[in-house]
Amino acid sequence: MTFLAFAGNVQLIPDGSLLIHIGMILLMIWILNRTFFGPIQKAIEAREGKKGGAKGPAGEILEQVADKRASYESEIREMRLAGYQIIETNREVALSRKQTSIQIVKHEVAEKLAKEIAVIERETNVAKEEIQKEADKIAEKIAASILK
Repeated sequence: MTFLAFAGNVQLIPDGSLLIHIGMILLMIWILNRTFFGPIQKAIEAREGKKGGAKGPAGEILEQVADKRASYESEIREMRLAGYQIIETNREVALSRKQTSIQIVKHEVAEKLAKEIAVIERETNVAKEEIQKEADKIAEKIAASILK
């Protein structure tokens, strides 16, 4: 209930005392920055420098490590690409050799087939001639037996 006693003094319309309050707040901020926050900020920066924060020697080492890692990974990618290219080249060479071997074998098979077909045709012709001769002999015998 004591709060209600102060409720009558609250003024909602700004007047000239508002400028005095703003001025006092700004003066207080300036004094605190000069006497309290400034030295604390300097001490924090000095500590960061001594312990090697992101801007100290440790930070430089971390940057060097990141650079070396990036270069390592790029070299690994380049070597993999070179390896894949070598594999692809070897595959193409092997494929062309295989195609050449296949063509040679096809040609040899075609030659052998042509020779065998020629041999079979010659043997067929010889067999036909022999059969014709035998048929002629048998026909003569049959004609001779009929005419007797």
